[in-house]
Amino acid sequence: MIILETERLLLRRWLESDRNLFREINADPKVMQFFPFRRSYEEADLMMDRVNRLIEETGLCFFALELKESQEPIGFCGLSDAMMPDILPTGTIEIGWRLATRFWGNGYVTEAAEALLAHGFTVKALPEIVSFAVETNYRSIAVMERIGMTRDENGDFDHPRVPDSHPHLKRHVLYRLTAQQWASQQTR
Repeated sequence: MIILETERLLLRRWLESDRNLFREINADPKVMQFFPFRRSYEEADLMMDRVNRLIEETGLCFFALELKESQEPIGFCGLSDAMMPDILPTGTIEIGWRLATRFWGNGYVTEAAEALLAHGFTVKALPEIVSFAVETNYRSIAVMERIGMTRDENGDFDHPRVPDSHPHLKRHVLYRLTAQQWASQQTR
């Protein structure tokens, strides 16, 4: 099931043949540098199954990114419920991504994220989309800025699901983009 298409990418439901890539990106120390844990194959499989269920149920989750040219999965990008009611209002939708390292530096995440913002604001009629990352995750922060998001310094927070054993990963920066801001950026 294809959700979106860009010039170089398909954003789609995860396929059984994608399991190895999903396992790879969730276990790779470089990809997971800003997370307090890596996922085992079993944990990655359960997560992939859960993501596909959420895609079916809500149409929002982290979609597989596939290169059109080679039909190869390269990672994911999606819109999902942030699920942090103590920090963000219930129902807040975040945009996020993860890519296998061999595909870094080609603009794929930016391309997918721009398409997802358009989808979120025009098709899903979302009033706002947020994104957040560990304050030293400069690569993700650069993507947030490239896609037109603005930092909300008053919204920066300590992530409640990051254990105290990883204090360097607790502080997160928050970026926001409203539908109105996105629409005004499209007319420039």
